[in-house]
Amino acid sequence: MNSYRIPEIAKPYIEHDMIQMHTDLPVFPDFRARLLYAFLNKHSSLAGHSELYTLVTSLVQLGLDTHDTVSVTNADKEMKAARSRQLKVLAGDYFSSRFYYLLSHAGHIDLIGMISGAICEANRLKMNMYMLMKQLKLSADDYIQRTVEVKSQLFLSFNGMLEEHVNTTWRELLQLFTRCEVLLHELIRSESSLQYRDSWGYWHVLQSGTKEERRLLQQEETDHAKVRSLWMKYKVTSQLYDMLEACMEELQDKLRLLGGDTDKWVKELQLIGEPVKHYLSAPRATQEV
Repeated sequence: MNSYRIPEIAKPYIEHDMIQMHTDLPVFPDFRARLLYAFLNKHSSLAGHSELYTLVTSLVQLGLDTHDTVSVTNADKEMKAARSRQLKVLAGDYFSSRFYYLLSHAGHIDLIGMISGAICEANRLKMNMYMLMKQLKLSADDYIQRTVEVKSQLFLSFNGMLEEHVNTTWRELLQLFTRCEVLLHELIRSESSLQYRDSWGYWHVLQSGTKEERRLLQQEETDHAKVRSLWMKYKVTSQLYDMLEACMEELQDKLRLLGGDTDKWVKELQLIGEPVKHYLSAPRATQEV
């Protein structure tokens, strides 16, 4: 298998001075990218294009994720915040445009249609989720499940290009790796009371908290110290930690069923989850909110 180097290839498209100076980007979808790259190399006739296909899919995902970080209102009065918002919109558009450019110049027009369809499906699922959020009808577990579903769509579109006998394995591993990514992100968010809105902790407290606690969370301006106290009361970080640990155990069990420790391809898949293992091995007390 060729060495995985998608993040390095993506750097010229991602690391623009203007973006780095004025705003932050979401995390690169590395787990899903590495998984797609591994499956295209091992279980498809597309090994010669695995790098290009993984790159463009990752750039589109980064574009969608960047747009998701843009606030729904344009109420930012401070120049720095307003510029950051504008650059996130432009950066998301730019990453998505690279997908069309790279595939069209390589002559892979069919893939443009396939990924475009997956983008439409991801946006449809996202809109359904936003409607439930607006109506306050979303549970904490449903939030995780729907987020995983949305973030899997682009990569799931490659199912028909893989060897048929690995389709089920591909879908199961994609779901688990994506779930691990989502839970890890939620854990990191739980450590900052500044990033609480529409997080797993937010929906968990809305589901389990008192009327007064729910009212507090839904205020436009919320006391972050009070939010931190709620996170401690309802053990938000601890529960997320346990969920991530359980997800990793299920993932490792499935990987063990694919082959022994001597199987090089399986070992490549196992390495994808190393960042989660490192996080889980850290003292839990340092991760409590």
